[in-house]
Amino acid sequence: MMVTGSTRGIGQAICERFAAEGASVVVTGRSTDDGRRVAAAIRERGGRAAFTPMDIAVENDVQEAVRFAVENFGGLTTLINNAAPSEMVTPGIGFDQPVADLSAERFAQIINVGLVGTVHAYRHALPVIRDSGGGSVVTISSATSIQGAPGLPAYSATKGALNALTRQIAVDYGADGIRVNALVVGFVMSGDIANSLDAHPEFGKALRESILTRTGRPEDVAAAAVFLASDDAEFITGACLVVDGGLSVKIHVPTLAPVQ
Repeated sequence: MMVTGSTRGIGQAICERFAAEGASVVVTGRSTDDGRRVAAAIRERGGRAAFTPMDIAVENDVQEAVRFAVENFGGLTTLINNAAPSEMVTPGIGFDQPVADLSAERFAQIINVGLVGTVHAYRHALPVIRDSGGGSVVTISSATSIQGAPGLPAYSATKGALNALTRQIAVDYGADGIRVNALVVGFVMSGDIANSLDAHPEFGKALRESILTRTGRPEDVAAAAVFLASDDAEFITGACLVVDGGLSVKIHVPTLAPVQ
């Protein structure tokens, strides 16, 4: 199996969980040092993992990563689309802005990484998964695909498109034995979010407004990804499973003192 954008954070946790379940894992990303570290740590725990450098926005990189998976592990039955333009848009770090203030170039850059890059992965992995006898694709989407968030027009558009693409590809490839689903993820305490908290401590209050009163962990997303890729989910396809601690089902209003 292959995980795009897996040298840290959610992607790293997904690699670690799949390896613990017995999968052979291809770690990918732009940081060679981090990628090698993730793969080496998995092997030290007795798992099977290898790293190959890949920029999701460069189609040839994606094609070579899929080829690497086949050459090293004999095929590909699971793809996790995790690569995203997080560093471009995370509050307190990135450059996403209200749409009237966002340049066309920046909008295109975010779409190119988050959406077009995922299409690259689909295009090159799906034929291999089909030839391997079928399998599963899980795309990591975001709560911004179903709810608005201030100043995130390009990112939310990307994630909304990924939800639609999930359903469409599930329709097109179901007969080939390929299930395609997405995880709609809320706030997860990974590196980018932690950096935002350092820059904007007030951001922490918003992160804790899920029904379960905590932020998500990368391991929460990894567990859901393993489920969707497993035989336990063999009759689930075209689904966008929300993993946000209830953030999206709660109306956020101030707590008022009782009327005397």
